[in-house]
Amino acid sequence: MKNVEFSVDGNMLTIKIDLSKEFGPSSSGKNIIVASTEGNVTIPDREEKIGLNIYRKK
Repeated sequence: MKNVEFSVDGNMLTIKIDLSKEFGPSSSGKNIIVASTEGNVTIPDREEKIGLNIYRKK
């Protein structure tokens, strides 16, 4: 994962992302990647999965 932190409190999932970070261009080159789970990942200690991409236009 890039720039993504999860925490679970009961049934509440909190996602923490630093919006000031950048990880270079997307594969298409049209956007700048800010954060990504890099595919679907299991939420810690849960059955659910999450797939997350945060990006901004170049």
